[in-house]
Amino acid sequence: MESAHFIASLVTIIIVLLVVASFTFALAKRLHLPYTVILVIAGMLLSVLARYGPGFLHPVIQYTISPEVILFVFLPTLIYESAFNLDYRQLRQNILPVIFLAVPGLLLSTGLIGFIIHIFTPIDLVASLLLGAILSATDPVAVISIFKQLGTPKRLTVLVEGESLFNDATSIVVSRILVGIIAAGYFSGATIASGLISFFVVFIGGMLVGWLAAILIGLVLGRVESDPFIEISLTTILAYFSFLIAEEFFHVSGVMATVAAGVTMGNWGRTKISPSVAEYMENFWEYLAHLANALIFLLVGMRVEIHALVSSIDLLLWVILAMLVSRAVVIYTLVPISSLFPHVEPVSRPYQTVMWWGGLRGAIALAIVLSLEDFYYAETFVALVMGAVLFTLIIQGLTIEKLVRWLGLDQLPPADRITRAEGLLAAKQHALGRIPELQKGGLFSKRVAEKMQDFCSEEIDTLRDSLDQLRSRDFDREQEKLLLFSKCFGEEKKIYYELFSKNHLSEQAMRDLCHSVDLQAEALRDKSSLPKFTLHSRHESRLKRAFTKFFNSLPVLRRIPEQIRLMRVAREYEESWGRYQGSTKILAGIEKMVSLEAIPEDVIEEIRAHYQHWSDSAQKRIDQTAEQFPEFVNSMQLRLAGRLVAQAQEEVIAAETRSGFIPAGVAQAILKGLVSRIHVLRGRDLAQLQIKPAELLRKVPFFQKIEPHDFDRVTEKLHPLTLPENEVVIKEGERGESLFLISRGVIRVSHHVAGIEKDLATLIAGDFFGEMALLYHERRTATCRTVTPCVLYELQSEDFEEISQACPGIQKALEEAAGKRAEELHESGISSV
Repeated sequence: MESAHFIASLVTIIIVLLVVASFTFALAKRLHLPYTVILVIAGMLLSVLARYGPGFLHPVIQYTISPEVILFVFLPTLIYESAFNLDYRQLRQNILPVIFLAVPGLLLSTGLIGFIIHIFTPIDLVASLLLGAILSATDPVAVISIFKQLGTPKRLTVLVEGESLFNDATSIVVSRILVGIIAAGYFSGATIASGLISFFVVFIGGMLVGWLAAILIGLVLGRVESDPFIEISLTTILAYFSFLIAEEFFHVSGVMATVAAGVTMGNWGRTKISPSVAEYMENFWEYLAHLANALIFLLVGMRVEIHALVSSIDLLLWVILAMLVSRAVVIYTLVPISSLFPHVEPVSRPYQTVMWWGGLRGAIALAIVLSLEDFYYAETFVALVMGAVLFTLIIQGLTIEKLVRWLGLDQLPPADRITRAEGLLAAKQHALGRIPELQKGGLFSKRVAEKMQDFCSEEIDTLRDSLDQLRSRDFDREQEKLLLFSKCFGEEKKIYYELFSKNHLSEQAMRDLCHSVDLQAEALRDKSSLPKFTLHSRHESRLKRAFTKFFNSLPVLRRIPEQIRLMRVAREYEESWGRYQGSTKILAGIEKMVSLEAIPEDVIEEIRAHYQHWSDSAQKRIDQTAEQFPEFVNSMQLRLAGRLVAQAQEEVIAAETRSGFIPAGVAQAILKGLVSRIHVLRGRDLAQLQIKPAELLRKVPFFQKIEPHDFDRVTEKLHPLTLPENEVVIKEGERGESLFLISRGVIRVSHHVAGIEKDLATLIAGDFFGEMALLYHERRTATCRTVTPCVLYELQSEDFEEISQACPGIQKALEEAAGKRAEELHESGISSV
């Protein structure tokens, strides 16, 4: 009976909280107030009502929020949803400032809060530092909501959201270390060193656990096709499994595990999710996060004890002051410093101010402080943290929009105001055009139609007047260019989404292309100029080169970087094809976009020239890939043709079903077969990028003397290497031990003379380079770079020695070829490459 009573009470609590949350959300929308603030206030009122109100509400007040519920039930949902939807490409570009704010920033905040509280209150230093660590974790809900309303650059939104995700984990880890120090009763230099080591192990270990869990679930997801139940269940398992196994089994950071799992699944894992399930999955996780947030803040409000807050008001004032000061120091000091990192744009002072005042505190702080059961300051810290959380939610949460207006950040730029007015004008014109049609259908009388026509015409005239005023007052040539570019970028993204929805683009390619457009739009808005590269950079990162070098040094793992390179060539072809489709369609439709506007002709021509350049560049890449990998491009075109035919059949069957010509059951079976065929025809056939080494060896002069039976022995030792355009194969001055044979593509040989890079030779299919390093282990005397996408074969020193012992003629032939090459290049001032 007690068990049944408990279950009934629990169900009552959940129902009451859901009802209150629903009404609170509607009230917040009506009052235009932050949802979380209203939830806390509603929780406080619900607590009073449950204590003195109807009997069925009494179970609500008897339930007390526990740290375990926050940490193991609500937190994985909130973190996974945020990480899954975090823009991975923006996070990757801003990872250094995000980590800089989340780790050193939180440690700085912890120290500042701790020392201020220790100096001005009776609380000892270590306990003060613990309170500082608890209160340094920020909740970005209010700031993110405002940033989305303002249309701020995505990089700024990612900076704030990424900082919050990473400093949640940092806060928990630092708090646990400090709790351990308090339990030990002392700390020393060795304790601090041990704590730092423990911090990095727990932090990085959590990331590794989450990444591995996401890879495992992703591989399983890739085998499931269009099954919402299984796919959503697997992502739910991932969110909780990564957290639990990290915390309970490996004893590393569960928060970092879930962050890593969410980011991995939100990037690499999205390609494993069926397109038909993707939107449903996003809605599912959005609902779960919304529900978790609602329940947390309602329970926070119910947990507030006014008497405890009043009794500790003197300490609370110092805590709030320390919290505000520490956040100000972190934002106004570390954010400007973080802009010094490579490829990081600075954040303006007004936005820094919003980041400072919008640093609210929430679930993480409460979960940590509620878990301090045997701590001698436990009750005091609960009251102080609760008071600090309430201050940030109610005072800062309710005033942040006023701060935004005071800073002038709510004012739309001229181009956005024009876009808004033109959108309204287009909608009114469309409505005006529909009125006669609706009247003919007998929906309303002629008198009502005339009245509506007059009303719409007046509004259209008003909008046109306001547009003319905006243009004459705020617009110059640069603003006109920004406006037209914004329209083109918007249309371009629609094209990519449409291509993706028809399975002509993979999700990764579509997101890369849309991210490229976003970067161009932000650069135009912030710098009034377009960036050089947003899609295919010409520069390989040092990290990527180190990664490739490491895997190439391990015979067992050599295939991994080659597989990655093959995928890169295939992805770049797909993205070039998508960019070509988008650019040509914009060029074809640009006249229609400007037909109703007075945009200067030279602005239109400038933008047309940009899109023509992008179209030509994409076409060039497509042609280069087709020239170097004709089998692959032919396979991609056959797949495209197959998808188009299957989709045309799908459209006809769907239309015939709606008309009743084909029975629903028969149509369902036909459509299922067509969908399966489209699914098979998606993706890329990487096998078409590979060729047989024997075909190449017969073109290389010094291998032509080898006996046929020795060919197999040589080909077994050749390692394939597929490279995109403008990739460095060997670098002057590096020590190397490999020879490279060119199967397909063009290689440019260059050498530095007096600090200037001078081109020496161009090598094509059948040529080789790197022979001196192979024969004599010398340093590279020239740089070899791909001019087009290339397929190479690498013969390493140890493999060559093994072959030479069995076939001595090979070494002699190579030495003769190297000598001839040295004579040819002697006039260029180098011996060989």
